[in-house]
Amino acid sequence: MIDGQPVVCFQPFIDTATGLIAGVEALGRIRLPDGQLLSVGPLFADPKIPVGALRRLDRQIREEALRRLHEAPADWFLSLNISPRWIGRLRPQQPLPSLKQLKRTEVAAQRVVFEITELGGGSQRLPEVVERYREVGARIAIDDFGAGYSQLDRVLALQPDILKLDMRLFQAAARGGPSSEVVRALAQMAEKTGCWIIAEGVETEAELDFALECGARYVQGYLFARPELEFFPADTFVERFSRLRERYVQRKLAERTRLLHLRRQLAELMSQLRTWVERGYRHEELPAPNQYPWLLRIYQCDRSGTQITPNLDRRDGSWQEDYRYLGHNWSWRPYFYQLLAESREERRLILSSTYRDATSNQYCMTAGQFIDEGRRLLLIDIEAAGLQGA
Repeated sequence: MIDGQPVVCFQPFIDTATGLIAGVEALGRIRLPDGQLLSVGPLFADPKIPVGALRRLDRQIREEALRRLHEAPADWFLSLNISPRWIGRLRPQQPLPSLKQLKRTEVAAQRVVFEITELGGGSQRLPEVVERYREVGARIAIDDFGAGYSQLDRVLALQPDILKLDMRLFQAAARGGPSSEVVRALAQMAEKTGCWIIAEGVETEAELDFALECGARYVQGYLFARPELEFFPADTFVERFSRLRERYVQRKLAERTRLLHLRRQLAELMSQLRTWVERGYRHEELPAPNQYPWLLRIYQCDRSGTQITPNLDRRDGSWQEDYRYLGHNWSWRPYFYQLLAESREERRLILSSTYRDATSNQYCMTAGQFIDEGRRLLLIDIEAAGLQGA
């Protein structure tokens, strides 16, 4: 048996374009006699509770959420969690209980997002059921996207309208490191497939910044609101969100200013290096290594991308030659063909985007400029992590 009274709480989704509440997610809670609210999540993992009781609890919470949606603004959407394991128990062509609930509560399907939860428990009938949801006008979201490889298969099979980034992965990514690149790649994939991104678990300003950087359409989390029994007014968070968004924009502008400063430094350095090349590669004419602490190495390639000089690496306070990469062809690396495509003029300096160098395992950027009437490309690798204070 389930002790306590089942109730539904609502956590808002904030529209990143307006700061207004655009919708809410329905979350089940159990109200204890002392008024304390507990998540129903652990109940669904308790093997002692009969499946029938859990199914009734799930539908009861969903029904209450749909009935209460009439109290919310007419342009809000409601996100309802749907477990694939329940779908697997439906008989072929059985009327879908959730769609019957929409009719019973007189909620337009266009206001509902069915959020497919769980990595496991996938059902072969899931695509068919999702298509029936979509036929009546409901939208489809995939929860915890990025939490496992099976989710990629699910995206291809279901073609969802919305992807909710896995909260643990998202929060780790906001702190930097390799996971941030993974989440950025997932966000780019979502954009290319026409999906909206929801960043859930946004609890800090840094996490909000990262959500905006990833192009999140909506954000959800304790930075704004915990799940509550009552609805917030639609404009509750507009002023605060506006301030936070403006801080984000100012930080991005500061980053842009640092990048422009870096470009000026690179142009100055490249001019010195070009003179050095023309004078015949005397090491004593190179800038002192500590003059540009973010500079990793200097080398040259021909137009086809084949390295024609040894690396000059900054190591132990001096320039040291490394002949290991002579003859290697780098034309396949994104930074090289980006430089080759954009640097049409010999005098133009091109700076690549940040990438992870396979040799050093460092985050780098590469700057390049054609010399010798466009026959050679002078390249310098820069440690991207060292540019935060540039």
